[in-house]
Amino acid sequence: MTQHLQRGLNSRLITFMALGMAIGAGLFLGSADSIDKAGPSVIFAYMFGGAMIFIIMRALGEMAVHDPVAGSFSSYAHRYLGPFAGYLTGWNYWLLMVGVGIAESTAVGIYMKQWFPHLPQWIWVFGSVLSIGALNLLAVRVYGEMEFWFTMIKVVTVVLMILVGAGMIWFGWGNGGQAVGLSNLWSHGGWFPHGWEGMVLALPIVVFAFGGIETIGMAAGEAADPARNIPRAVNSVLWRILIFYVGALFVIMAIYPWNQLGTQGSPFVNTFAKLGIREAAGVINFVLITAALSGFNSTTFSGSRMLYSLSHKGQAPALLGKVSEQGVPTRSVLACMACLILGVLLNYRVPDNIFAMIMSILSFNTVWTWMMVLIAHFSFRRRFGATAFPLRIWPLSSLVCMAFLLFVLVMLGYDPKTRMALYVGVAWVALLSVAYVVFGVGRRMSVAETDANA
Repeated sequence: MTQHLQRGLNSRLITFMALGMAIGAGLFLGSADSIDKAGPSVIFAYMFGGAMIFIIMRALGEMAVHDPVAGSFSSYAHRYLGPFAGYLTGWNYWLLMVGVGIAESTAVGIYMKQWFPHLPQWIWVFGSVLSIGALNLLAVRVYGEMEFWFTMIKVVTVVLMILVGAGMIWFGWGNGGQAVGLSNLWSHGGWFPHGWEGMVLALPIVVFAFGGIETIGMAAGEAADPARNIPRAVNSVLWRILIFYVGALFVIMAIYPWNQLGTQGSPFVNTFAKLGIREAAGVINFVLITAALSGFNSTTFSGSRMLYSLSHKGQAPALLGKVSEQGVPTRSVLACMACLILGVLLNYRVPDNIFAMIMSILSFNTVWTWMMVLIAHFSFRRRFGATAFPLRIWPLSSLVCMAFLLFVLVMLGYDPKTRMALYVGVAWVALLSVAYVVFGVGRRMSVAETDANA
């Protein structure tokens, strides 16, 4: 076995990996929670949240171009803030990826039950763990190509939804030739039916819709020509996501009164059904399954690469740092699969509650990751100054974004539905800290040191 990952991911594959993580099932189900809180002003919330995420991605991209390593933000936290910061960030992100993987595999089971209601949900979850795990054991380019096609299905569906919706709005398609117009955007309480407070309350939900876009950083260690492909991916992926989210939500809320969304099923299903597509529900269910598999695929990739990186810093067992002849960290992938079996057991015991429970407690880990990107980048810029792919308007842009993320943490504690995320997140950090400080976990020899002494 070798110790090095292969650089088999080009700009197209990296971009679609990030798109695949960020365009998830929530969009296809109408983003009901954020629309309920903000009404049509959710569009502005997505624009503002997107601007903040773009700052984070440019900060991460600047470090990735300068030093394209596996482990991304964990490696940068380790290098620019110290081993303890890298250790906490790496294991926090690994937990996030395993948790999201359990949630996405659960989503596969939920959607498959729509077609096979008599089969237990856990069977589909188990099948998805085996299939996605097997895919991640192949060469990284094979994984990237499969993720490209998973994501392409979602992208095509969203684009068709926007085009069909535009036809209804301006030409009356599916509405007897009578144009729907745009009046639904302001005829039910205005753009801000719940005031500015409604849009502010929706911001945390909106921010987490962009979760997974940091996959670009995780892919840096396996990117071909990172100095060229990382900037292209960073600059292109966010505006594409904004077009998909803002465009789709604009069309949906123009066609349907915002206060009726979620009461009559998925607006994607309803929109295609208006055109006479009788199998609209089945088509969207297929898209939702591929969306969940896409997210599951990306989380397994990112989680295994984080374990690989942690092992090379002596913060995870050294055996996880070994790589196959195809350049795949096979043991790290298998370790992730073993942890994902927990999702199968949970779906066997509590199939009706697991998805919402898992997703509600992972918000803290997402915010932690993004904050560590900004803090590590601040130290990076003070050390090296502006580099080949600089974050603009620094440090003001970083400080504004940091304030925004702190606000999101406050909102997590303010909302009783998300308060559990703070409790679990703080407990996890405390547990990791005790393991590091008291028991020395995470301060073992690196892979290189282990091999040198063998």
